[in-house]
Amino acid sequence: MSNSYSAAGVDTAAGDLAVELMKSAVSATHGPGVVGGVGGFAGLFDVSFLKSFERPLLATSTDGVGTKVAIAQALDKHDTIGLDLVGMVVDDIVVVGAKPLFMTDYIACGKVIPERIAAIVAGIARGCSETGTALVGGETAEHPGLLGPDDYDVAGAAVGAVEADALLGAHRVTDGDVVVALESSGLHSNGYSLVRHILAGRDAGYTDHSDDLGGLIGEVLLEPTRLYTAPLLRLLDDPVTGDGVHALSHVTGGGIAANLARVLPVGSWVELERSSWTPQPVFHVLAGWGGLSLADTEGTWNLGIGMIAVVRADKAAIIVDRLRDGGIPAWTLGVVQTAARDLTGFEQGAKGVDGGAVRLVGAYA
Repeated sequence: MSNSYSAAGVDTAAGDLAVELMKSAVSATHGPGVVGGVGGFAGLFDVSFLKSFERPLLATSTDGVGTKVAIAQALDKHDTIGLDLVGMVVDDIVVVGAKPLFMTDYIACGKVIPERIAAIVAGIARGCSETGTALVGGETAEHPGLLGPDDYDVAGAAVGAVEADALLGAHRVTDGDVVVALESSGLHSNGYSLVRHILAGRDAGYTDHSDDLGGLIGEVLLEPTRLYTAPLLRLLDDPVTGDGVHALSHVTGGGIAANLARVLPVGSWVELERSSWTPQPVFHVLAGWGGLSLADTEGTWNLGIGMIAVVRADKAAIIVDRLRDGGIPAWTLGVVQTAARDLTGFEQGAKGVDGGAVRLVGAYA
């Protein structure tokens, strides 16, 4: 490393050590499709299998984990934030029915601490392994002066593939389809700005113990995002259930209603029954601390539902059973309808999509 670069606060030797520490975790995600190894200027992936597709479509997604990284930094616990990143990126790809192929990551930090970077990447690699995604490359950038020595942010991008006639979405959804909820593990990676606002109002810190939450506040809030890709791909590949899934919605920013509306056809509507589930304690506690009702937070938190499937009515029961057998609690939320009605009070489309209409009704169990 040149003395001038060192004087500017950039330690390239630490970056090289971080790569060495993460190499085995990254390599463990590599299957026969990965060409070359760790450290190239570009990651290479063999897509010759796409020759067998009639009309292959590539799906891509990019995201980060928002201000949840502040909690990891406060607790000096960095081995789960990578799972959150994979959940935010790869679980968006399976929504269209695509199988994820590969992912890349980007970590910006104030100072490269090799062990910290390796822990972050190990979490990403674990998530990639769980979802069948190859981690083919990444970048760690040291930004002294812009970020504090213990500050960092993470982002990632992934690519998947799907046969055009297997594409999931609103075009498949029909009157009478059943809406199925897949349970979340907690907050996942959305709504942490509201969480921080609530904690600030109580003068509560991440390292404080809470009897209400049953542990350190930060540790409860760091609960990793549940990954849905593998069990959903099993459903789609199963000859019994594969044709029963019409659309999927990843419940991230915007909450349940807005995200479901994005994958419903214009003219359709559904009422989701709140009494069909009980949000986890973390939602009740945080809402109470903030003087909010759960309904007040519906546009911010997932409230216990991390993914939604819109399925054929005659396949709904077996799909719920298969999900439960695969370790994901699931239940029915409502039924899609197309009969004309007054849609006042419904969420209608979201994020530029002219979709269907959704609202939550009743009271939480």
